[in-house]
Amino acid sequence: MGGSGNVGEKAWQLLRTLPRVSLVNLRPNPGAKQRERRRGRGIHGGRKSGRGHKGERQRGNRPRLGFEGGQTPFYLAIPKYGFNVGHAFRRQYQPLSLNRLQYLIDLGRVDTTQPIDLTQLVNARGVCVQPLKRDYGVQLVEEGADIFAAKVNIEVQWASELAIAAIERNGGVITTSFFDPRCLEILCKPVPFFMQGKPIPKRMLPPEELVPYYTDAKNRGYLADPAAIQEARHELAKKYGYVLPDITKDELFNMLSMRKDPRQIFFGLAPGWVINMTEKKILKPTDRKS
Repeated sequence: MGGSGNVGEKAWQLLRTLPRVSLVNLRPNPGAKQRERRRGRGIHGGRKSGRGHKGERQRGNRPRLGFEGGQTPFYLAIPKYGFNVGHAFRRQYQPLSLNRLQYLIDLGRVDTTQPIDLTQLVNARGVCVQPLKRDYGVQLVEEGADIFAAKVNIEVQWASELAIAAIERNGGVITTSFFDPRCLEILCKPVPFFMQGKPIPKRMLPPEELVPYYTDAKNRGYLADPAAIQEARHELAKKYGYVLPDITKDELFNMLSMRKDPRQIFFGLAPGWVINMTEKKILKPTDRKS
């Protein structure tokens, strides 16, 4: 006990003799801090300020971006190639995989008891379509075709053959249809359009270069012959080796057989109708003359 007391007395004596730690007596370790070099003072202790010797780089007169010292620059020496022609006008289709579609259905964001079009997909946060950025709709891709197990009536703008087979294998129906940019914007955001009180416009027909695609039964185009589509369904079932379900005997046959008119934008709403969001009424035009 006596030894521990002596140690304590020595510690107190040492603390009494040492100065208190404060900002006044704090110092960095010797050699830890170097003297800062003065720059930009000319002969008074400075040198070149890190800019080097003479020239446009030192004097702050750098050339414009792309200038190569007088020789023909790269963007003028290399010619334009044909694959860049019209790139600003190419149509884009946002991809929607079958895996993503099944995920939205499992979460309950997409109602399979109703026809699925772009309005329901956008409201479900499944895709983001921007018509002002050359988006012309949704492209259904085959990723997740082996796990897709929903029976749907879906309308897209582009679809691969394997994605069509995955939809029809489960007894579903798929249609590819074209929407012009104005109608596409209305289809993606219907409520702001209805608030304007304007009548629903007619959908434009596809341009000449897209007519072969939307009139082909293999692509399930909305302008194709229904009899040819039925034959194409059987041919695709034979190709991939599955039994095509008979949708005429299905309890959801009325829903699966619903299709839009080539001039129609929404399911159940004809062109020319006005949607009154305030009174929640549908105003239909009449043929009676006032």
